[in-house]
Order: sequence, then C-alpha cells, then structure tokens
Amino acid sequence: MTTSPEQFPGYPRVGGRPGVRNHLLVLSATGLTGPTARRIAAQVPGALVICVPWDTGLLGEDRAVNRRALGRFVTHPNVGGVLIIGGNPPLVDELAEQSTASGRLVEALTLDSCGHDAFTLTANGVRAAARLRHALSRVARAPVPTRDLFLGLECGRSDPSSGLVSNPLLGLMADRVADLGGTAVIGETTEWLGAEHLLSARGATPEVQQAIREAVLRRERRAVEAGMDLLGNNPGPTNIAAGLSTIEEKSLGNIAKSGHRPIQSVLGYGEEPTQQGVHVMDAAAYAPESLTGFTVAGAQLICFTTGVGNSYVNLLCPTIKVSANPESAERLKEQLDFDAHAVFHGREALEAAADRLWATLLEVAGGALTWGEVYAEGDEVVSRYGAAL
Repeated sequence: MTTSPEQFPGYPRVGGRPGVRNHLLVLSATGLTGPTARRIAAQVPGALVICVPWDTGLLGEDRAVNRRALGRFVTHPNVGGVLIIGGNPPLVDELAEQSTASGRLVEALTLDSCGHDAFTLTANGVRAAARLRHALSRVARAPVPTRDLFLGLECGRSDPSSGLVSNPLLGLMADRVADLGGTAVIGETTEWLGAEHLLSARGATPEVQQAIREAVLRRERRAVEAGMDLLGNNPGPTNIAAGLSTIEEKSLGNIAKSGHRPIQSVLGYGEEPTQQGVHVMDAAAYAPESLTGFTVAGAQLICFTTGVGNSYVNLLCPTIKVSANPESAERLKEQLDFDAHAVFHGREALEAAADRLWATLLEVAGGALTWGEVYAEGDEVVSRYGAAL
C-alpha cells in the first residue's frame, strides 16, 4: 500500500482519528499492579506497558489529569487492544467500558478477581494479553486521510542549530499539516518566555492572544514564588554549554516549531483540541511530561528536535528525532531519524529539507520504524500538581 500526499496506510478508528500503529497496551491503572503489568508485558512480545503509580489520594487537578490520562491511554489512536489491570475494580470497569465503546479490543482483570494474588493475576494476564496480541496481528492497514494527522512538536537539549534550522523545519511541518486540515501542537510554556509577544500576535482571537500571555506569566510567577532563578535553569547547563545564552534566545528557537499559521487555542495539559490547526499547550517543559501531554491530547506522531543529543522518546507515539548539529548527526546515526546538518552548513535549502522531513513523517505514519521503536524505548509520564492524601 502506497503513501500519497492525501492519504497514508493507517488504522481507522471508530469515531476518532486513525492510528499510525496498532499497539497492544498493558495498562496498570493503579500503583499496586505496576509490577504485575510489567511481568505480563515482558512475556508477550510486542506489548507496551504503562504503569500509572497513583490511585486513591489524588485531589483536584491531579485527580482530573490522572483520570483524563487513563481514559485517553485506553482509547488512544495508536492503541488497537488493551489489557487493563488494577486494584480498583470500579475504575478498571470504567476504563474497560470507555475502551470498548471506542472499538478497541479489551480485556480487564483486577486483583480482587484473582483472589488478591499477584501471581494469579500475572498468569491470567499473560493469557489475556496473548489473545489480544493474536487478534491484533490480523488487523490490516487501510488508506486514511493525511488531514487526520495530529503532530506533537518538541525540542530538547537545544543548541544554536535547533533555533536556526531544526525548529524552523518543524514549523514548516506544522504549516503543512494545518494547511491539509490536520492538527499540530507545541508546549513547554516556560520556553515562550521573552518571545510570548510574538506567539501571542498569532492568536486567532483576542482571547487566545491573552491566554498565551497569561500562561507565560503564571509560570513565571510560580517560579518566582518558589524562589527559583530561571537564569541557569532555562536555558539549562547543557544548553549554555552548547552555546545558548538567554531565555529569550531559547524561546525564539522554541516557538519556531509552531510555524506561521494562526494559533487556534491554548490547551490545558493533555486537553484534546476541538478544532484543526495549530495549538499551544500550557504544560511543563520537561520532555517526558510534555510528550505525554501531547499523547493524552490525541497526537499520533511526535517530531522532536535536539542539538547536542537527546534519546528520549514517547511510548505510544512514534517519535521522529531531528538534528541539524553536524557533530551530533555524525555521532548519533543510530538514534537520530532525520539529519538536517546540510542546511546548517548551507548546502541544502530549508524548504528542500522540509520536503525530505515530510516524506519521512509519512513513511513513519505508514509503518516505518523510528530508532526509538527499534530499541523498544519510550515511556509515559503524567504531570503532578500537588500533594496527595
């Protein structure tokens, strides 16, 4: 099955965006069953495992975000089947109902149903996961519209090549997917600081423009109230050693990932956009939390730029690692998915590199593996906001 500008081979989903993968997910919905979930996944090749370490005791925003993340994990476009285990039967039942309603293949087990014996739960879980894996192996890809793509755009361990080349490349990806009728999002709110006026000016409405400015100010006030000096923290020591000198310099590079189209909304952490186009997410800047925010919002693919090197990838979303740093491109050949150093050296036009990156993105959407997938890396880290009971 071939890929074209209008469509790619993916996995159609009931009432939602298509998947670029058809993963079997083993989800531990409670901290008590995390070790069991890892044992189960280890015995079923190809299974992915997410262990959410909390349950009772979460309050307010923490509870809301945790429940949102759990619900989105079991209905994520890249998940075709899910084994849900946990120590809270009502929660497990609720998640199983959500996942089944979304057309996923589902099995659910609890500690209670296994006599509170973790090893019985392991044995039953391995059989259940194997059944799901067997069924998913018979599901074929089918043509789906490219306009249904939702891209998460991230940067980490940045250097001057990030702001000059790699992040503008991602901005062109945001433009392309938006022009097709798709969706893109950037996050890392503290890395808009000093450039928020430029990002805000692209807000589709006065309300969006104000929300962008307020999001930055809230993060800045939070740092000040905690006694944190953002100098030396953002940019961090690695950024500074690589050649970045100020928050503004780093922020100008970061917001380049958003491209040139209007900003449609400011999303909360893991909030799903209600319309196509380019969005920004008010979220923590640290990559593990940031990428999970994109995943929970429904992104199927992530493009992640780095300067000096950053091997972190998301679990559920294939993560295309991009660098324009010539030394990194040579040193990290088996970690970087896209080499843009020819642009940095002036031997390739940015637009030509954008054509190559778009082709790579569609190849990955159609099934080509990223280096992170080859090494079976990746994780999901849900942000926390306060103390638990």
